[in-house]
Amino acid sequence: MESKFKYTDERNVQIVIALLKAHGIHRVIASPGTTNMTFVVSIENDPWFQIWSSVDERSAAYLACGMAAETGEPVVISCTGATASRNYMPGLTEAYYRKLPVLAITSTRGNHKIGHLIDQQIDRRNLPNDIAMESVTLPMVKDKEDEHFCEIEASKAILALKLNGGGPAHINLYTQYSHNFNTITIPPVNTIYRHTINDNHLPPIPEGSVAIYIGSHANFTKELTEAVDKFCSTYDAVVFCDHTSGYRGKYEVHYQLVCGQHQWYSPHRKVNLCIHMGEVTGDPYKISPAHVWRVSPDGALRDSFGTLRRVFMMEEETFFNSYSKDNEDKHEYYDALNTEIEYVKQNIPELPFSNIWMAQQMFHKLPQGCELHLGIYHSLRSWDFFKLPEGIQAKSNVGGFGIDGGVSTMMGASLVHPQKLFIGVFGDLAFFYDLNVIGNRHIGNNVRILLINNGRGNEFRNYGHPCYFLGDEADQYVAAAGHYGNKSPILIKHYATDLGYEYLSATNKTDFITTLDKFLSPEMNDKPILFEVFTEKDDESNALQLTLNAVIDKNALIKQKVKDGLHKVVGENGVQIIKKLIK
Repeated sequence: MESKFKYTDERNVQIVIALLKAHGIHRVIASPGTTNMTFVVSIENDPWFQIWSSVDERSAAYLACGMAAETGEPVVISCTGATASRNYMPGLTEAYYRKLPVLAITSTRGNHKIGHLIDQQIDRRNLPNDIAMESVTLPMVKDKEDEHFCEIEASKAILALKLNGGGPAHINLYTQYSHNFNTITIPPVNTIYRHTINDNHLPPIPEGSVAIYIGSHANFTKELTEAVDKFCSTYDAVVFCDHTSGYRGKYEVHYQLVCGQHQWYSPHRKVNLCIHMGEVTGDPYKISPAHVWRVSPDGALRDSFGTLRRVFMMEEETFFNSYSKDNEDKHEYYDALNTEIEYVKQNIPELPFSNIWMAQQMFHKLPQGCELHLGIYHSLRSWDFFKLPEGIQAKSNVGGFGIDGGVSTMMGASLVHPQKLFIGVFGDLAFFYDLNVIGNRHIGNNVRILLINNGRGNEFRNYGHPCYFLGDEADQYVAAAGHYGNKSPILIKHYATDLGYEYLSATNKTDFITTLDKFLSPEMNDKPILFEVFTEKDDESNALQLTLNAVIDKNALIKQKVKDGLHKVVGENGVQIIKKLIK
């Protein structure tokens, strides 16, 4: 007799089932109980799964070890709450040291119930180091964000079964004991696959536009740069990057100026395949990739765009060389993007005296071979609108992305290369936060600091910032205005000169331009230089607003917003149906 029960409506359970199928996992050993009801009942009538029952969870885990050792394939074990999961530990320990792919799915009513004298609610958040290669918790799904989180976390556990030789993994699965088992077909999920250099066949590059997106990255070698460039010439690809990427190859595109426009939408922001490498991006691009491939030696699942499809666990140079072909020279995509960039640049009006205006005056005048260090957010953003001359590297503390330590980091780098010029651009809050380092007795004459002093954390006052609406109300606490001498014209002058720095200053465009040649002189001075520039909060914000609204195309913007709205409401299939109806 056909069962009246289909799949549960608990979305986190559906995601786990769908991913088990996608990765070819079909053997399950289920132990009795209530908490794992939604998972077990959902799979027991699915012909994909082969299920065995084991009352003793300790025995179940060892049964799974035997199956996994015999077949070389993953085996799932499922148990309820209380001490059931504890009984898995001996078998999971065996699996860990024998590298057997056993996936323990332990169901629970939720960690929020721990410690409140509720029956059968034990704490599984801290596991012994040697029972799971990866341990994740899947909450109940309330929205798309929860759904994406569950997909990523479940994928981490499943992929860990065969990572670095394999081993056991653990999914702690929330349930609300739903009695609704009426779901006939499980909705699709995003399945992520991991590839290594040992794979017999790597997947082909899909049709459509291809872009490489590089976050902050260690210094590029000549060999890696050449590998990236060859890949780009093969597939007519481009490299989206900011100054922290370290990439200075032939296909470098600083696209923030275009994709940051608020009243003009470029269709090139939609990319079919985005190859993601590097770490945290200093100034994230507003691009929309349909598919993301992550390339990283650690093979970790890092989904910055929400569309991660494949992870390539290999050296970056190996990846690009594996896909590249000789005698290709495609760069139409690169040319189209640079045409857009130049178009926007030409439409930027005269800017007020500000961080962006200074970057505009300086970027093409930087001494050859110098290293540029930028404070987070506004300084980094201001300079990222402009492509640096060849041979100049830029750095920023985007790992932790805190306000502190930027000046010290630059000073540390300067000590390693005393014959190389180091130029830093920092706002007043970041500078004063790190003030003590400029008094370090080891600082040499190869250091030059541009201090932009507007008397507050102006990022929190800038156009487009979440706190922008606060206006002057932000000054008291959010932007912390008035500290450090409240734009004193003599505080840093005396402090810096007493410490042996040459002090320069400017309060307007004329003074700045007059002083700039000395600050950017390629010749080493006999002293480090501190150039303090005083700007106004409103000028900083207005400059950013003018830059991000340089091009206005209301019709294209409205069309894109309508399209995006349709996608959210009816999905891709709905959009296609509507297109047919209006033809």
